[in-house]
Amino acid sequence: MVGRDHLGSAAVPSRLRPTAPIAADAILVGDPGRALLLAQELLEQPKMSNHARGLWGYSGRTPAGNELTLQATGMGGPSAAIVLADLAELGVRRAIRIGTCAAIAPDLRSGETVVVEEAIAGGGSAGSFGVAPGAAVAPDPGLRDGLRRELGESAREAKVASFDAMTPGPEEGIAGAEAADMQTVAVLARARALEIAAAAVLIVAERGPGGEHLSAEELEQPIVAAGKAAASILSP
Repeated sequence: MVGRDHLGSAAVPSRLRPTAPIAADAILVGDPGRALLLAQELLEQPKMSNHARGLWGYSGRTPAGNELTLQATGMGGPSAAIVLADLAELGVRRAIRIGTCAAIAPDLRSGETVVVEEAIAGGGSAGSFGVAPGAAVAPDPGLRDGLRRELGESAREAKVASFDAMTPGPEEGIAGAEAADMQTVAVLARARALEIAAAAVLIVAERGPGGEHLSAEELEQPIVAAGKAAASILSP
């Protein structure tokens, strides 16, 4: 593991300012509050490893004794890609994104858990990650299959389209997409460039524009369940 100069020999990245060692395995969430929630659920004695720029991060040991980092990435693909690059500089080698998405497929239910089969670029900043509009990025097969195995019948595999902004009708022109989010393409594409194994699991938080939207409290249980599955794979 590496961290700040007084924690290891690696240089300090431009955005993150770690105050505790960063693990080689990380769970990424957009919301800082979810980073705290999962740190409390998954780590025995979590230590705040970053608070710079409001990007809360926590590191510690799982009950199995393995090191794990929980890191907030902020909102949107560009922010997630920047944070992932800093984590790579700090020694992260595997990462699982846990986030939310909007349903496109009519049979996707609010609160349902989705293991991302592939992420389809909805244009915008995806091009800067080397992914043309309509092109897809696949997760690491080992991490994807592990998530599917750990979550079992409580989750389904699906294709997800990623957009810079969740505007009305994001599914238009994205063939095969069953859900939409704002980060997964960026995370998977940037991870590939950084030689980080990455995958994603998402919770359906809303059903289209103006539809049902789950509250933070309603999302807690499926987020924690996804976090436990991710931790089991990353830190067996």
